[in-house]
Amino acid sequence: MASKAKSESGIVETIKTVFWALVIAGVFRTLFFQPFWIPSESMKDTLLIGDFVFVNKMAYGYSKYSCPFALCPISGRVLFSEPERGDVVVFRHPVNGSDFVKRLIGLPGDTVQMKNGVLYLNGAEVPQTPDGVFEEVKEPQGPMGNQPRCANDPVGIGAICQKPRSIETLPGGRQHDVLNIEDGGFADNTDVFTVPPGHYFFMGDNRDNSQDSRFSQAVGGVGFVPAENLIGRADRVIFSSAGRSMLYFWTWRMDRFFEAVK
Repeated sequence: MASKAKSESGIVETIKTVFWALVIAGVFRTLFFQPFWIPSESMKDTLLIGDFVFVNKMAYGYSKYSCPFALCPISGRVLFSEPERGDVVVFRHPVNGSDFVKRLIGLPGDTVQMKNGVLYLNGAEVPQTPDGVFEEVKEPQGPMGNQPRCANDPVGIGAICQKPRSIETLPGGRQHDVLNIEDGGFADNTDVFTVPPGHYFFMGDNRDNSQDSRFSQAVGGVGFVPAENLIGRADRVIFSSAGRSMLYFWTWRMDRFFEAVK
C-alpha cells in the first residue's frame, strides 16, 4: 500500500511540475518573447518566407500590444529604450490590426524620401553598394503558395529568379541588404515624408515588393506607425522551412536555424 501511495504521489508531483512548467513558459512567451512566422517576401533577403523568428517584446518596453492588458493596464507605450534606426521590428498595422515586420528607417522628426530607388534621410543620400544578385527558384513558397517576383521575369516555374542586391549603409554605420526588382516602380520616387513625434517610418528590404510606410493608410499602406503599436524587435531566426508545411523536413533550411537577424 505504501508503495502504491508513493507511486501515486510521484505521478501527482510530475503532473504539477509539468503544469507549472507550462504556465511559466506561457508567461515567459507572453511577456518577453513571441515567435513570428514570415508570410511574405517583403523583407528578402534578410527574412525569407517560412522563417520563424524570435521577437524580443521587451526590447523597447511594453504596450498594450506587447503585454497582456490585464498585466499592463496602460494606454500608449512605456519605453525602456528607444528603437534604433535599422532595427527589424514587428508591429501592429495602425488600420487593419494585422502584425507586420519591416525595417525601421525613419525616427521621429526625420524626413524620408525615395528618389530613383535611392533612400534619402534628412536630405542626405543613403549610400548603396552593389553586392551581386540574390537568386532563388521560381516556385510556390510557403502555405499560401506565393511565387516570388523577379527582376528577370518572365521566368518559368523551376527556373532561377534573380534580384539585384545592394548593401545600404544607414547613418551611424548600420548595414543591411536591399533588393531591386524594377527601376521606376511606384514607390521608387516619393514625396518628402516628415515623421511626426511618437511615430516611426518603416520599409521592407525587398523595396519593390513591400507595402510599408511609403504607402498611405488610406490605400492599405502602413503610413506612420505610433510607438504604442510596436510589438518588439526581431532578433533571431529559430527555424526555417521553404515548403508549404513545417512538417516537410526535406524543405527545411538548416543553414538558417538560429541565425541572427541583421
